[in-house]
Amino acid sequence: MIPLLRELYEGHSDRAQRFRTWLLAFDIATVVFIVATSFSERGVSVEIVDAVLGVVILLDLLARLAISRNRPREFLRLSTWTDIVAIVSFLAPLTGEAGGFLRVLRTLRILHTYTLLNDIRDPHHPISRNEEVILAVANLGVFIFVMTAIVYETQHRTNPEIGNYADALYFTVTALTTTGFGDITLPGTTGRMLTVLIMIFGVTLFLRLAQVLFRPSKVRFGCPTCGLLRHDPDAVHCKACGTLLNIPNDES
Repeated sequence: MIPLLRELYEGHSDRAQRFRTWLLAFDIATVVFIVATSFSERGVSVEIVDAVLGVVILLDLLARLAISRNRPREFLRLSTWTDIVAIVSFLAPLTGEAGGFLRVLRTLRILHTYTLLNDIRDPHHPISRNEEVILAVANLGVFIFVMTAIVYETQHRTNPEIGNYADALYFTVTALTTTGFGDITLPGTTGRMLTVLIMIFGVTLFLRLAQVLFRPSKVRFGCPTCGLLRHDPDAVHCKACGTLLNIPNDES
């Protein structure tokens, strides 16, 4: 069983890539479910789906621990602890918005998909062609989801302007874009500092996304010696093996 799990999680076969692509699709579907159910009343059907998701995430975590060559190090990873928190929030009898907040931490798992994206070596694969854009969008999306949850949890009991996740999401987006309509504000020193945090990190993430979209930091040019595909636009030598490169520029 362990060799099969290692092949699926770490291998480079078509089956392994399909499996990890399925994991990525599951992570995205989980985030969509978390966001969708945060705006509605929780019923029996939602609790059943919660339990199913919790079991799947638990099995994924146990599988990754089983194949790990250094299990203690796994507990130093942020993704491991966010998975543990998400599993508890899905499986434990937690109801109400506090449980919803814990579930939002599952969005941090999207960042762990870098390994999946990096392992797909086919330069013609859609993920490979758009790897940097996907990662930039994932970072921005995770930031929005997590900050929305933090705004809601810290404000909904004392701030009448934050009545649900939609209000928190609206404030988060207007703050990180520095639009600042002013119809919803976070009072007090804590609220102001949280607003500043959203604006600073939000603008940074937006600039990073714009940079990736309009001025890619890497170009695709296969090294004739080691095969490294991504290099700086002005690279003269391959950073992996030192081979002299002849990367064509925009005027070539």
